[in-house]
Amino acid sequence: MVTISAPFPPRRRMALKQISSNRCFGGLQKVFEHSSVELKCKMRFAVYLPPQAESGKCPALYWLSGLTCTEQNFISKSGYQQAASEHGLVVIAPDTSPRGCNIKGEDDSWDFGTGAGFYVNATEDPWKANYRMYSYVTEELPQLINANFPVDPQRMSIFGHSMGGHGALICALKNPGKYRSVSAFAPICNPVLCSWGKKAFSGYLGPDESKWKAYDATCLVKAYSGSQIDILIDQGKDDEFLSNGQLLPDNFIAACTEKKIPVVFRLQEGYDHSYYFIATFIADHIRHHAKYLNA
Repeated sequence: MVTISAPFPPRRRMALKQISSNRCFGGLQKVFEHSSVELKCKMRFAVYLPPQAESGKCPALYWLSGLTCTEQNFISKSGYQQAASEHGLVVIAPDTSPRGCNIKGEDDSWDFGTGAGFYVNATEDPWKANYRMYSYVTEELPQLINANFPVDPQRMSIFGHSMGGHGALICALKNPGKYRSVSAFAPICNPVLCSWGKKAFSGYLGPDESKWKAYDATCLVKAYSGSQIDILIDQGKDDEFLSNGQLLPDNFIAACTEKKIPVVFRLQEGYDHSYYFIATFIADHIRHHAKYLNA
């Protein structure tokens, strides 16, 4: 095991424990563990260091995974490393929720609690102490990455899949100028209107539905007044969660059109919700981000 001490002031100092390191497309795919201040538990994240990181600082691209995933799904199934190596991007993939918090009910269902943090800051008991994935992804994790890895803090983008696509969209829309670009695979676009979102938001944020809108991409677009951001979305046409009303991309597209926010939405014939779909189009998404990150 390799331990790296982070140069934080005393309150924010964290140690990184390396869990694994594998050579991949000339770079290194690594996994680390650290004690999270926001989530009050041990968390793992994956980081890919391209060959270019050996000689200078690279842009940082954050990936947010979907329901039930850990940091492992994306790094082992998507094949993103080849494109990240070619374009010189450091790619960071965190877990999807706090782990092992011993909260009653956290492991009862696959779409709430463990593996289903929904990238919000919970305000309801018993979740609010640990379930702060929004702050973890937008603040704590980037600070940790910037302090310990050869990345340029001014060049950062974000993308994700399903629940993580929702996460990527809201992180970009809630923080104008923070991310150079954003993209998503089959994102949950309008969670206040779908059963996954209603279950998660009522549990984490309480019964007041007006509070839910702060974490809904479609609602955020309607109120967006920040700098221009170009959005890329790929959606499989044969995705069961599209047909059963969980994803609702049409609502998001309509809101973007009304606000004149550029969005490229590609409905991919014959593709489903799986990592086979992601692997097919991942290079397009890396290229999308590289265009802005390497500009």
